[in-house]
Amino acid sequence: MGRAPERQDRYRRAAELWQRCDVTVRDLPFGLLLAVASLLPALHGKGTQVGDLPARPFDELAFLVIALETLPLAVRRRWPAVSLVLVSLGFALDQIRAYHVLASNAMPIALISAGAHLERGRRATVLLLSAAYLPLAVALERLGATERPEGYVVFYLALALAWGIGAWLRSTRAAEAERRRHVAEATRAAERTRIARELHDVVTHHVTAMVVQAEAARYLTAAPDRLDAALSAVTDTGRRAITDLRHMLDLLNPGHDSDGRTPSAGDLHALVERTRRAGQPVELAEEGDRAESAGSAEFVTYRVVQESLTNALKHAHGSRTVVHVRYGPKEISVAVSTDGPGSRAASPGGSGRGLAGLRERVEALGGEFSADRQAGGGFLVKARVPAGSPA
Repeated sequence: MGRAPERQDRYRRAAELWQRCDVTVRDLPFGLLLAVASLLPALHGKGTQVGDLPARPFDELAFLVIALETLPLAVRRRWPAVSLVLVSLGFALDQIRAYHVLASNAMPIALISAGAHLERGRRATVLLLSAAYLPLAVALERLGATERPEGYVVFYLALALAWGIGAWLRSTRAAEAERRRHVAEATRAAERTRIARELHDVVTHHVTAMVVQAEAARYLTAAPDRLDAALSAVTDTGRRAITDLRHMLDLLNPGHDSDGRTPSAGDLHALVERTRRAGQPVELAEEGDRAESAGSAEFVTYRVVQESLTNALKHAHGSRTVVHVRYGPKEISVAVSTDGPGSRAASPGGSGRGLAGLRERVEALGGEFSADRQAGGGFLVKARVPAGSPA
């Protein structure tokens, strides 16, 4: 039982070593195998025949023909034009001398490889080979070939089909490479968007809280105790921002051993408390029980509340804010309302990216998001986030 994994491991290492070899080394065995098979007496006369000339016995030239038809297959991917020219020369000699060796079957293989791997001069190669086919047919007729004209046409079409297969493989490979390039670009763009969104959520929230707290501290010089508490809150917020940024950088580093923990709905109490310390009166109401496997719904819920509280700090500082979260078996509903515009003295302004990012987050999970002004001048953010999506 213990030998099977060891044997599989040896096979895997051997396969990896083989794949690291040069392409010429990997293509050589097939040509050698075809050459050896062509020398077997049982396979004499089993090759491709054009013109139906009577087969003749092997002589010294037959070995050169076999070498020309098989050995260049080793470079059929490295130098496809060279391989095709040499194999075509050997094939022509094979048909004129009527050896009909098994190695003559290398002609369509060389054509497929050239059609798939030849980078330059493709049209010239097709025209040259087509032009060379006519003298070969004439030479075979003068040697007494019994092939009818339609036979030559059919064989030419068969060779053209081999080239077409190679060209199709080339176009398929190019299309796959282009598809992978687009996927890689889209993945990089999505990752940049995700990173920008995370940076916005973390930096904007903490910096906004620090600006508001620092602005409020300016008016507390006559109350040392309150001033000290306000400055301590600024310090704590800054440290929290540094911790969150370090955590994010750790996640971006593939070699860092991190637990990968992200904020969730369970962290809302700490978030609300920090916002209160920044001077925003916030009430938190929760209904229902949190699901054990809510997936990324809890993370998105946290971000919705965080961005809403950030906007409240910036645009309605000092106004009453209510956060209502309802946990259901299939979704989490959240509503954050702010009464009135509040004081704008401490507002650092905004770019509008936060709400747009929230909408993208929620809709990516199949949920609904809205952000509207209320009749009394306040603002209401609502989101319905389906639970169970993978984080």
